Amino acid sequence: QVQLVESGGDSVQAGGSLRLSCVASGSIFSINAMGWYRQAPGKQRELVASVTSGGSTNCADSVKGRFTISRDNAKNTVFLQMNTLKPEDTAVYYCNAELSLTSDGPRFRYWGQGTQVTVFS
Repeated sequence: QVQLVESGGDSVQAGGSLRLSCVASGSIFSINAMGWYRQAPGKQRELVASVTSGGSTNCADSVKGRFTISRDNAKNTVFLQMNTLKPEDTAVYYCNAELSLTSDGPRFRYWGQGTQVTVFS
């Protein structure tokens, strides 16, 4: 069984910083892409940033220059460093991982349970 567990969500004043972490555990053979999504009340879930196993990253335009995604492959962990936070960054942030359970098996996408980030002005 695979689990993704996020941590680091909190309430912070606008202009502040937070660092989210997500650890994938279980019977994992390999992890391809890992990423962070967010969902604000009344809005659809959106991609915030993603990173491949090789380290290539992709960020939403709304967070470029403020958020940085990174990962520790040895620890199956992905991080999201969020700086200069704005009230519009308020959302539940979800970790996502595309991974394989066996050497020749298909890839599956797993989600974490989400962590709340609240930015107040």
